[in-house]
Amino acid sequence: MNMKGEGKVLVSACLAGFECRYDGKSNTEPDIVRLVRDGKALPVCPEQLGGLMTPRSPAEVKTKNGLAGEGIDVTEWFKKGALKTLKIAKFYDIRMAILKSKSPSCGVGRIYSGDFSRRLVCGDGITAKLLKDNGINVISDDGYKKEKGSV
Repeated sequence: MNMKGEGKVLVSACLAGFECRYDGKSNTEPDIVRLVRDGKALPVCPEQLGGLMTPRSPAEVKTKNGLAGEGIDVTEWFKKGALKTLKIAKFYDIRMAILKSKSPSCGVGRIYSGDFSRRLVCGDGITAKLLKDNGINVISDDGYKKEKGSV
């Protein structure tokens, strides 16, 4: 077994079929499941790694803070999960991540506006930004599907 994970990709666990979304569901993508089953990808859920429960209140990034639906500031949990995700990526020498689009943790390029109106704005989720800032190539599941030709 290759402990350094050469060629492995980090993926949002919800894309691999894990029921870790805020609502207790998954965003299963068969191609991502296959990558994980074939040992080519490593699933992570930054929000769970940060200590948030599943299910949990939805959160959106607002001025760099994740805010739960009841107005509870969950910023520290999001940051903690992002740091743990980065630590895992560094341990396995991960160079690429496929993360769930629009997520306050994993969103790449576009995330929800922070006012819970379902409006999208330009920006990255907390984990996506941290991974990018540390030299990891990060794409969304939407981008991955386009590259694979399944959209």
